[in-house]
Amino acid sequence: MRRTRTLTLVLALAAGLLVGGAPTASAAQTPKAAVAADGYTWKNARIDGGGFVPGIVFNRTEKDLAYARTDIGGAYRWQEASHTWTPLLDHVGWDDWGHTGVVSVASDSVDPDRVYAAVGTYTNDWDPANGAVLRSADRGASWEKTDLPFKLGGNMPGRGMGERLAVDPHDNDVLYLGAPSGHGLWRSTDAGVTWSEVTAFPNPGDYAQDPGDTSGYASDNQGITWVTFDESTGGAGTPTKTVYVGVADKENAVYRSTDAGASWERLAGQPTGYLAHKGVLDAENGYLYLAYSDTGGPYDGGKGRLYRYATATGTWTDISPVAEADTSYGFSGLTVDRQHPGTVMATAYSSWWPDTQIFRSRDSGASWTQAWRYTSYPERENRYTMDVSSSPWLTWGANPAPPEQTPKLGWMTEALEIDPFDSDRMMYGTGATIYGTEDLTAWDDAGGTFRIEPMVRGLEETAVNDLASPPSGAPLLSALGDIGGFRHTSLTEVPPMMYTSPNFTTTTSLDFAEKNPDTVVRAGHLDSGPHIAFSTDNGATWTGGTDPAGVSGGGTVAAGADGSRFVWSPEGTGVHYTTGPGTSWQASSGIPAGAVVESDRVDPATFYGFKSGTFYVSTDGGATFTASAATGLPAGDSVRFKALPGGKGDVWLAGGAAGGPYGLWHSTDGGKTFAKLPGVDAADTVGFGKAAPGASYQTLFTSAEIGGVRGIFRSTDKGATWTRVNDDAHQWGWTGAAITGDPRVYGRVYVSTNGRGVVYGDPAGGDDPGPDPGPGACEVTYTVTNQWPGGFQADVRLTNTGTSAWKGWSLDWTFPGDQKVTQMWNAEHSRTGTTETARNLGWNAVVAPGASVGFGFTGSGSGTNAKPASFELGDRVCARR
Repeated sequence: MRRTRTLTLVLALAAGLLVGGAPTASAAQTPKAAVAADGYTWKNARIDGGGFVPGIVFNRTEKDLAYARTDIGGAYRWQEASHTWTPLLDHVGWDDWGHTGVVSVASDSVDPDRVYAAVGTYTNDWDPANGAVLRSADRGASWEKTDLPFKLGGNMPGRGMGERLAVDPHDNDVLYLGAPSGHGLWRSTDAGVTWSEVTAFPNPGDYAQDPGDTSGYASDNQGITWVTFDESTGGAGTPTKTVYVGVADKENAVYRSTDAGASWERLAGQPTGYLAHKGVLDAENGYLYLAYSDTGGPYDGGKGRLYRYATATGTWTDISPVAEADTSYGFSGLTVDRQHPGTVMATAYSSWWPDTQIFRSRDSGASWTQAWRYTSYPERENRYTMDVSSSPWLTWGANPAPPEQTPKLGWMTEALEIDPFDSDRMMYGTGATIYGTEDLTAWDDAGGTFRIEPMVRGLEETAVNDLASPPSGAPLLSALGDIGGFRHTSLTEVPPMMYTSPNFTTTTSLDFAEKNPDTVVRAGHLDSGPHIAFSTDNGATWTGGTDPAGVSGGGTVAAGADGSRFVWSPEGTGVHYTTGPGTSWQASSGIPAGAVVESDRVDPATFYGFKSGTFYVSTDGGATFTASAATGLPAGDSVRFKALPGGKGDVWLAGGAAGGPYGLWHSTDGGKTFAKLPGVDAADTVGFGKAAPGASYQTLFTSAEIGGVRGIFRSTDKGATWTRVNDDAHQWGWTGAAITGDPRVYGRVYVSTNGRGVVYGDPAGGDDPGPDPGPGACEVTYTVTNQWPGGFQADVRLTNTGTSAWKGWSLDWTFPGDQKVTQMWNAEHSRTGTTETARNLGWNAVVAPGASVGFGFTGSGSGTNAKPASFELGDRVCARR
């Protein structure tokens, strides 16, 4: 990845330090190259959540204005009318990929149009770029950026503490930012445009999760963890006098300034031996509430306390809901009901088993109730009910024994907020979603229960490792970090469950047999169990395979074109091959361990591999590989390649790194030779989709740099010319893991992101089958009207049962036997693999709600001539009559 902007910034800062004086950060104005892009509409393949939400922020002066931050997937704004979240950082580009990690969000209570985000993913060398503060005057619709002279860690240990960024509630030109890595406390006095260190602040923190970690990840000083203003100590237009700051220092966790940040002192009498994850002030009653844990989280934490500090008297009171001896967790989530400030809530964020816990007090912490309690162990009684029907995968397909339940109340519950305008609404973040309720006060009724459900639609936070779009069956199969992956039969509905039996913690690779798409294989990580699984029904159900000796992780896997053989390159051991469902593996020869493997999409016996600049070919089902003589390929291992469906020996390879070969290569002889495509400066992925109308070669897609511009590109002429299909508002940071077109819908492309899930694009006004139909929005009547030995005739009637007119339609199906369409009328016919497609003609493209369109065909086939099991309109399965 090219980091010239970062290098320039570092040199400029170095020059500033040589001159002398405290380092400052100023607004960076870097022009972007403008490239005309084909008009595309972009959506997420819905999963809803899927990752850690460490922060939720409500504006204190405008009702229904709220933001959420994620550790790698950007920031979001709440849309009250639809109860959905809108992504705000999709504009972050390839070179600034780390800015999709959000350390903190601050919403301006003086001017609610203003919002700020402190961004950066890692403080060690995993992310070579520095952090930044983004500022917006239109609620995140557009942003300006100020680069910082240090890194921020949205995905670092301690990321659930906060908020580290805060706007002065009286003088909104003043902001504070708590920095990690010993960089101290920073302040802006011009609404986030420039920043300078608060040199009077005495303590930059000293706590690291694991000081001995040589990677720099767990050994980083977690620094300044939160900033809280006491709004009772100022007036409009003048800086707030009293400010509290949390520090990652177990002996000196809380500091205070009473002169608007000019001087600071350690808060006397404070508890020691803990880190203060949150500091929330109830200015009306004069209480600062603090949630403590013995570690920084978000995973760890064995002991914790809740304290109340009386700001007028300096009195500390331990208000913990349970005795320290009875805790096995720390406290972090912390909120005050602004309508009834004596009401306080907190979470036991690191209670993993049997569940997290949420505590509630209505008397400023003097007494507490809890979300669940034991009746007679292991049985428990809940004050809540949970409805996850909108995200059914949150049960994980589990059936645990008491006291565990599914779905769980949560884990990593460091974000907890009561709506400041509505005592009944509360949201909290978990490691997988945002949960919420709109009848919270039912908690307080004797025998009453409140209802919890996901409040996460629109927030997509999965890291995508691999993608596949088979020619029949589900349009999309995904390999994801943390939650395994999904079979999407509809792109606009949340799948009912992730892959199970086994549940990989992360799926690293998947593939299907090109000539038999019902055969699918996936590989991934699992603490205990197989690292590979097989499906014979297009990924709907799975059976675990057997690992060869030494396997420690998923690696890459390839299915032979007909599904009769598989080649696997797992972590921990060398490349292996098998026939059948992978119960007996044999070592492949001639190919090094760790090679990336793929299959030819025509010849079942041909497989390919790549490792350290060398391409490998097997023509005996993976038993033996031979190194190709091809030269000039990327020297490193940052390479992804694919073989073209329907083209034997037609291979495309993308990859490389700055300072060496980097781009896109094409082979038409099975990898014996490769030709580098001119004009492609750098490329990281390659995939194929349906050919353009009138074209004979499939459409190519790549995440690449072409003409000096990074983007998602499409070629309909075998790479001779390229069109950028995304734009500067839709970049999603790093998109280098996987890409694929859709073999059934021309122009549709599925793009991997590192934290924003699977995004897919369709040409605006293209031949996509009109609006994405809702559930049950199409119905098919299939009638066999005549049969004879070796052939038959059928009529199909397609009805629009939705509420919007179709501008065009494309109906797909697969016959259960060897039937094939031989002639079709009243529709255009095509066949890809085993999938038959009927597409509208010009005169019958528009189908009004409630109207029908019909077509007929003759076909060949032997056997019983069974009817197709399903018909799909775009990515919708139609009802059958």
